[in-house]
Amino acid sequence: MLIKDVEFVMSNSDVRKCPKPDKPEFAFIGRSNVGKSSLINMLMGRKKLAKTSSTPGKTQLINHFLVNQSWYLVDLPGYGYAKAPDKLKKKFEKMINDYLLQRENLVTVFVLVDIRHSPQQIDLEFMEWLGMSQIPFTMVFTKLDKLKRGEIEPALKKYRAKMLETWEELPIQVLTSAEKHDGKEALLEYIGTLNIDFQSKFKK
Repeated sequence: MLIKDVEFVMSNSDVRKCPKPDKPEFAFIGRSNVGKSSLINMLMGRKKLAKTSSTPGKTQLINHFLVNQSWYLVDLPGYGYAKAPDKLKKKFEKMINDYLLQRENLVTVFVLVDIRHSPQQIDLEFMEWLGMSQIPFTMVFTKLDKLKRGEIEPALKKYRAKMLETWEELPIQVLTSAEKHDGKEALLEYIGTLNIDFQSKFKK
């Protein structure tokens, strides 16, 4: 898929104020500091579309971007930011949950996971909640360039083995590096395929 144009539409904290749900929508979420903004910028071919920061918790609203006038990319707040006050954490949690459970045109959630780390309980619990809530999701491993080539497969095997303790079947997984543009073509092609499926169902 060729990204011809990307347009910022809106930021808000209320799912009821999101754009009209007449286009397929793809949400990006992950633990704070997982590299979400860098990945979004890489995918869209823009340097500052999503705000990047060395400080976790930069994204605090539901951010909608219209891509190629045909689908929405949604940048969601990260979860698990330990330094956030409890009141703010609960606010984020409600906002994210309301969006994920109520957004009828949501095609899939891209759950970003830092490949450098062992399986984190917060990631595993979030994906388990998505599964129990019957919300489609795709695992996106980030920061591939931070590992040596021989370290990648063992890291993946460790993660897959941990997930198979509770999952009968693993979700689709994509390996990415915002730095080296690894996974860009695969992700955009996957989104393109899902867009076609959405349009065919929408027209029926």
